[in-house]
Amino acid sequence: MSHQTDPEPAVAVVVPVRNEAANIAPLVDEIALALSAERFEVVYVNDGSTDETAAELDRLRAERPWLRQVRHAASCGQSAAVRTGVAAARAPLVATLDGDGQNDPAFIPALLEKVRADAKIGLVAGQRVRRKDTGFKRFQSRIANAVRSTVLADGTRDTGCGLKVFRRDVFLALPYFDGLHRFLPALVRRDGWTIAYVDVVDRPRRHGTSKYGIWDRLWVGLLDLAGVWWLIRRRKRVPQVSEG
Repeated sequence: MSHQTDPEPAVAVVVPVRNEAANIAPLVDEIALALSAERFEVVYVNDGSTDETAAELDRLRAERPWLRQVRHAASCGQSAAVRTGVAAARAPLVATLDGDGQNDPAFIPALLEKVRADAKIGLVAGQRVRRKDTGFKRFQSRIANAVRSTVLADGTRDTGCGLKVFRRDVFLALPYFDGLHRFLPALVRRDGWTIAYVDVVDRPRRHGTSKYGIWDRLWVGLLDLAGVWWLIRRRKRVPQVSEG
């Protein structure tokens, strides 16, 4: 039975988008189908879109009380959009996925099952198989993931997959910076939480083109990597707190 209109959802799905109007309707319907057994909400974060994204979300919201739109007046990037969505979410568990349709919402229940099975798990990360990106983009990701894994030893082969489930309070306790979404496993582990993984099948983008290129990832990513390495080195021990 679906309980989507309940005032307190158990799961929030956060979807950051910029100029993805044509991809919204099919993805919203897929999310609803995947979570038909859950109390859920879907929070789209419109990151300064200049196309019909806002109008399309308004149209869909008219018949879907569980669908919300939060807007950035100007584009602030994916990490900022994810954080805005998580902050706006009302559920204790948050799922994220990219707005281009490449992440299949059908995998969300498997990630939820993992995080609910163990109270020590703070994050369940999707790991893409059979990727549908171009050969050059896959090559970029392999190099970036290899460098990150070597430096941070975060045990994750693919941090670029947008499909994740985490505890809202765990995410909001993390230090925020632009690029945060690419380092979630390392930072969640730094705070003493366990990470779990689920293989997910990648899909081709339905419409439009990617908003991110090699220069967006390379130089800024190297600086972020150095910063995250420093943060991990400076956290010597996670406090185990009790009262009385």
